[in-house]
Amino acid sequence: MDRRLKMSPKRRRADWFRLPQSLVLLVLAPLVLITAHSRAAVVDAPAAASITGPASDYRIGLFDKLSVTVFGVKDLESDNIPVDAVGQIQLPLIGTVKAQGRTCHELADEIAKRLNEHYLRDAQVSVIVAQSANQKITVEGAVTDPGVFEIPGRMSLLQAVAMAKGPTNRANLKNVAIYRDVDGKRARLVFNCEEIRSGKAEDPEMLGNDVVVVSESGKLAFFREVVGDVGAFSIFAIFKP
Repeated sequence: MDRRLKMSPKRRRADWFRLPQSLVLLVLAPLVLITAHSRAAVVDAPAAASITGPASDYRIGLFDKLSVTVFGVKDLESDNIPVDAVGQIQLPLIGTVKAQGRTCHELADEIAKRLNEHYLRDAQVSVIVAQSANQKITVEGAVTDPGVFEIPGRMSLLQAVAMAKGPTNRANLKNVAIYRDVDGKRARLVFNCEEIRSGKAEDPEMLGNDVVVVSESGKLAFFREVVGDVGAFSIFAIFKP
């Protein structure tokens, strides 16, 4: 009698789980495509400049602290100027200036304009956010201590990862993504932190509400993502005899 006819159901079920990994991947691939289409749309950033450049998109908020420099006029320099509860700052000579809701560049232009009206000629002004009161970022993925963190002023991508106590031993530092709202859309740009560390690439500046995701290396990341999306029951149901 053919031995295959005597194989028990339990033995057949065990043989399913000894399928080659390549066959398992072929079976799971359609599930990955289905779940990928069901996720919220994320638009890849069209150019690195949208994230890697200076944080010109940052809007000054209440209780931020600013540093204002008027080049060549040391007496007009001010550090740690607080933005008050109505969104204004107080400066020498020109008095009250609206700061909330403006970028640093916009505020610098306004200060220069008012100085040029009565006091200086061709004033050159720089404004920097020394401390941000309300801006937060999220760091997720293969980091030691993922979570939501306040931005204590200007912060780069490497500093954000360090704030989450650094990458785990499963981290793939060649694939670190920043998700950011740009023009009403969720943009994504992937960075190679190993190249940033070695000085081969620029360390991008973080903005409020950014989400940093450090990917995992190895095959476990793929299976963990699939299980999380479609559920372990759905996957293993495929292999029932």
